[in-house]
Amino acid sequence: MHEAPIVQIGNLKFDLALILTVIVSGIIVFALAKLATRNLSVENPGKLQNFMEWVVEFVQGLISSTMDYKKGAPFLSLGLTLIMFIFVSNMLGLPLVIPFKYTDPAAANFFGLPLTTVLDGLNSGKEYVEVGWWKSPTADAASAMGLALIVFVLVHFLGIVKNPKHYFGHYFKPFFFFFPINLIEQFSKLLTHGMRLFGNIFAGEVLISVLLKMSTLWFGAGAIASILGLIVWQGFSIFVGVIQAFVFTILAMVYISQSLETDEDH
Repeated sequence: MHEAPIVQIGNLKFDLALILTVIVSGIIVFALAKLATRNLSVENPGKLQNFMEWVVEFVQGLISSTMDYKKGAPFLSLGLTLIMFIFVSNMLGLPLVIPFKYTDPAAANFFGLPLTTVLDGLNSGKEYVEVGWWKSPTADAASAMGLALIVFVLVHFLGIVKNPKHYFGHYFKPFFFFFPINLIEQFSKLLTHGMRLFGNIFAGEVLISVLLKMSTLWFGAGAIASILGLIVWQGFSIFVGVIQAFVFTILAMVYISQSLETDEDH
């Protein structure tokens, strides 16, 4: 795997590849939504409008499967944003890798800010350091956990504001001494929600890197095996990317429904 292009400002470290691809994912999602709704037509809808309508209906179905749609309707925009942003983010790292090889510490900078990972590698005696400037944002634990944290904060905010009696009461069910277990359960949801997404997408990109390195082995046979492996794995990775976007979104809706649940809903 390539090193990340990290710069440090004060005590904070910033992954430039992650920042770049998050911005690109956001732009793509915004552009798709804008183009799909630019020329709305009932009689002659375009292909993009039909696709967006299908996505909306799909997310409405996800919400309806987890809670009463009257309660879940306000979260339609959230569901659409999550599933589209995560899907696009999952796909970004598949078609190409943009590695740069650095051998000179003086060249390892970004607008005057030194790339700390490169300098650390070169100072440790490495002849060169390869930096990857392109990846799936969801293949980074910080990004995946950030998305999970947004859902986590929203879920608990809704529980405290909209449904305080049930929210605080469920920590002590079925018995009051279950409080520590119920508390741990909440944080385990946060961890598994983000790490499931990160683990699947990161593993896919690791395998792509391995397949690319195979092209240098066994003369021509390595290149052939690498190409065939990439074709098969790219197709499977698209499937995994779709599934992970679906799983993350439906779990978000499940957690929201649990925060809005009342004793009368049982």
